[in-house]
Amino acid sequence: MARKNEGEFMGHILVTGGAGYIGSHTVRYLAEKGHRIIVVDNLVYGHRDALPSEQVDLIVGDIGDKQLMTEVFKRYDIQAVLHFAAYAYVGESVTDPARYYANNLVAPLNMLEVMREFNCKRIIFSSTCATYGHPQYLPIDEKHPQRPINPYGKSKLMLEEIIKDYYTAYAFRYAFLRYFNACGASHDGAIGEDHNPETHLIPLILDAASGEREAITIYGTDYDTEDGTCVRDYIHVEDLASAHGAALDRLLGDGDSLMVNLGTGQGHSIKEVIDAAKAVTGREFDVRLGQRRPGDPAVLVANPEMAKKALDWEAEVRDIEDIIRSAWNWKTGPKGGKYSK
Repeated sequence: MARKNEGEFMGHILVTGGAGYIGSHTVRYLAEKGHRIIVVDNLVYGHRDALPSEQVDLIVGDIGDKQLMTEVFKRYDIQAVLHFAAYAYVGESVTDPARYYANNLVAPLNMLEVMREFNCKRIIFSSTCATYGHPQYLPIDEKHPQRPINPYGKSKLMLEEIIKDYYTAYAFRYAFLRYFNACGASHDGAIGEDHNPETHLIPLILDAASGEREAITIYGTDYDTEDGTCVRDYIHVEDLASAHGAALDRLLGDGDSLMVNLGTGQGHSIKEVIDAAKAVTGREFDVRLGQRRPGDPAVLVANPEMAKKALDWEAEVRDIEDIIRSAWNWKTGPKGGKYSK
């Protein structure tokens, strides 16, 4: 149930991790819709320059700091929370699970308690398809068993379960948005993806195209797919932002809680993405073949029908070349694909 006039809503929206990749695109989208936004971000991975200067107050700090969060809720009339703040490197979560459980579970638990104290009971949670683990069938819908295979996915699933318990006990309402492969940049080239270290496929490929990397490596060419390389569902970051807007409208309009997959419903192999990048950039670069990485499923593709029905939302950017073109425009634009330090 969407509100007719978003400009009439006078409360504030709190966005945790709002200076990060997906968070900043969502903040920009919501600001353009007239929302007044508070961002809490410790800037470990986020970027101050990714945020619009108007309609957004940035508070540099950690959501696990209960005193800070209490002060934020005292100062602002917060009507809903969009929770992006999390560590998201799968490999690191395996080697240092304590860091992930502390940041992805303990910190948001402190935030949830502050939310409860101030009677703020709407939360949109940035979740992930990693909660499903190895797919038992394709495309993956919301009824698929959730059996994550790494601490990152486990931490996301555990927080989903905690929020469900808050729903039962304290009347919280929630939207769990389970992303597939987030990618791309804003179409005007103003903001984009800047991770350190970078682990996402498309920016790594574009680093090879620009000469910043010697080559791009394909990890595994013997999967049970058409060309032997992994297939993934690539969803543009601005489509993710609009999905958060739709979920926010639902919760502010007293709609029911929900959990939905966010994807396009179509998959592209790594070789297809590399070929598309060569077409977009007009550049050749070295492609090396490596061994499979442990835990990489052959195919991960979403069934996005629930999001279409529940949120009246579907991905608009479906052409892989259009996705790559937006990322390339960011990389070759005035900021060179990097934010100032």
